[in-house]
Amino acid sequence: MIEYWIEYWIEYLTDNWLEILGTLIGIIYLWLELKANIYMWIAGIIMPAISIFVYYDAGLYADFGINVYYLIAAIYGFAVWTMKDKHAKTKNKELPITYTPKSMYAILLATFVLAFLAIGFILVNFTDSNVPWWDSFTTALSIVGMWMLARKWIEQWWTWIAVDAVCCGLYIYKGIFFYSALYGLYTIIAIYGYFEWKKIMQKQ
Repeated sequence: MIEYWIEYWIEYLTDNWLEILGTLIGIIYLWLELKANIYMWIAGIIMPAISIFVYYDAGLYADFGINVYYLIAAIYGFAVWTMKDKHAKTKNKELPITYTPKSMYAILLATFVLAFLAIGFILVNFTDSNVPWWDSFTTALSIVGMWMLARKWIEQWWTWIAVDAVCCGLYIYKGIFFYSALYGLYTIIAIYGYFEWKKIMQKQ
């Protein structure tokens, strides 16, 4: 019996090494994000490069597609975070953490709704996905979340709480257990991350 489980886990780990590697890099990414460390964008480039293979194999086509956006967003985010603050008292100060401008809420909501409907339509009509609308929800909200993260708006954490919680359940359903555990951890830490960023804001 013991030998069976040993063989099972060896085979599982061998077949899912990309998923495991992506999970480890995701943990590093999350820790750097909590600290608002600019090097998180390096991990933010590597992780989606790995994840595109994992999601395609699992039939999560919207998640597969969103990782192309993540690669582009990571480059954009790195560039924005290194921009000098116009009101900085010291040179080379990174973009500060701020609240989302009220004028942006309508734009963010409209972006989410349009992306959700468009992605859902594509998945329903042109793929064999059996979770098209859940996949569309997490993808559309991730588009908004990455935009907010790139601008260093603190409310981006609330978008990730929703995305991570849904992904955790979705990946259990799809049998991507390491990523499910990772996103379960993300959900918990995203709540902590919001308050951690508030502390950083007060010290800015």
